[in-house]
Amino acid sequence: MIDFVRNVRLWFAPAAVREEGETPDYRFSLANERTFLAWLRTALALVGGGFAVDQFLPDLRWGWRVGLALALLAAGALCALRAVNHWVRCELAMRRGEDLPVSRFPALLSLVVAVVAVVMVVVVLVGWEA
Repeated sequence: MIDFVRNVRLWFAPAAVREEGETPDYRFSLANERTFLAWLRTALALVGGGFAVDQFLPDLRWGWRVGLALALLAAGALCALRAVNHWVRCELAMRRGEDLPVSRFPALLSLVVAVVAVVMVVVVLVGWEA
């Protein structure tokens, strides 16, 4: 928990990351940044999907619409937070010469997206007002 709090402070002071260890090959830092940006694009897509479900499916029962929209919006928010935390953790690991950190988040995100997709398939097959 202490490492997480420390990492949160580094989110807002990325220059402080430079104080750790040695500077890695810039290609690795750039790859880490590209991965960060890919996670942010995923987060934006999830947030957009949540708004789309809420705004463009007015005939869907309120409970289904709000549930699906909130699931997508929450997944997008978590994905954005995870992106910056993972960027900091990877950058620190590279500077310290440690193994890159592992995470269960990709599996969790995949499950959330799969559940939302299955629910949407059921909604489409059963109908909007079931």
